[in-house]
Amino acid sequence: MPDSPLFTAAALAVIVLAVAVVVGVGLKVVRSFRDLGTDAERATYNTLHAASRAGQHLRGGLTETGAAKASKQLRTLLACDALAITDTGSVLAWDGVAEDLKPLLMGLATGVLNSGRTAVVPHAANTPGSYSAVIAPIRAGSSVVGSVAALAPAVGAGLVRATSEVADWIGTQLELAELESSRTLLMEAEVRALRAQISPHFIYNSLNAIASFINTDPARARELVVEFADFTRYSFRRHGDFTTVAEELRCIDRYLLLERARFGERVQVSLRVAPEVLSTVIPFLSLQPLVENAVRHGLEAKEGPGHIIICANDSGAFAEVTIEDDGVGMDPEHLRSVLAGHIDGDHVGLRNVDARLRQVYGDQHGLVIETAPGEGTLITMRVPKSQPGHDA
Repeated sequence: MPDSPLFTAAALAVIVLAVAVVVGVGLKVVRSFRDLGTDAERATYNTLHAASRAGQHLRGGLTETGAAKASKQLRTLLACDALAITDTGSVLAWDGVAEDLKPLLMGLATGVLNSGRTAVVPHAANTPGSYSAVIAPIRAGSSVVGSVAALAPAVGAGLVRATSEVADWIGTQLELAELESSRTLLMEAEVRALRAQISPHFIYNSLNAIASFINTDPARARELVVEFADFTRYSFRRHGDFTTVAEELRCIDRYLLLERARFGERVQVSLRVAPEVLSTVIPFLSLQPLVENAVRHGLEAKEGPGHIIICANDSGAFAEVTIEDDGVGMDPEHLRSVLAGHIDGDHVGLRNVDARLRQVYGDQHGLVIETAPGEGTLITMRVPKSQPGHDA
């Protein structure tokens, strides 16, 4: 019977059990929150979290889009009623109340931008409404590039100092963004230097080799022209700082085909490649210059035939590529000076590749070169197989 005392007692038991579960879960949540630390520790975490999120939006420099997104996090950080970010000519972002003051801000910020000093503008000084403003300069290097304005009904020493610190922090983010941009430009310049190295020497010799076959072996000449076109198309492509081991090996194959047209049987090549490393991403034109170095500075000066061994192996989390020749070798002290940039001229390809590897992966991933006069040269390059931020 639905109305029996037994049924009522069972229903009450279920309700009591449910309440107990809810209370237990609630206590667990409260206890977990307490486990995060003291109020000061939680405040520190919130501050660092807001700064980290804001920093992500400033990695592209002081742009309207980045400033608009960062201003939301920075207003939370300062606990002010409104926050604005400007460059030297316009308001890039405004977050919070009193947006009717936005047209006046650049006029109020002019003195700060010119002097590079933080200023407090009380509401009585041409600022309608009941808000005062702290305006602090954003410096990148020795230049003032913008400002941060925090609005509040009353401005105390704490808000003045905090706003100045936020402006300095933004300046640091912009300097890091500029450094990243400079690093990218440097890598592009080094790739152009490698292309310039390829151009005069290799192109001249390849065209001469092709010309020598036009009358004696037209079919071979046509084949070499196609390989030459494919090689130069790859070497002078305009997109991307990265490629794959497979693409670079194809480029090397074309390069060696053209060099063998000049040297004939004097250049012998062995290739050993583990299939699992073919898709590994590597900096563009990082293997071909090493092979060119083996031909130009190893085998070309050697009497009789020379042998180049190219290996690409799976080494756990890394792909390891070695290029070995039995040519004339190099003086280790001279090589160290070349890699350090103290000597210009020969082996510029080695120096540029070594510098780019260190910039991309860290100093521990520079070229490892074993050589001695008359003993040939062994070059080893190790790169991570997993590179989420790099696209070929």
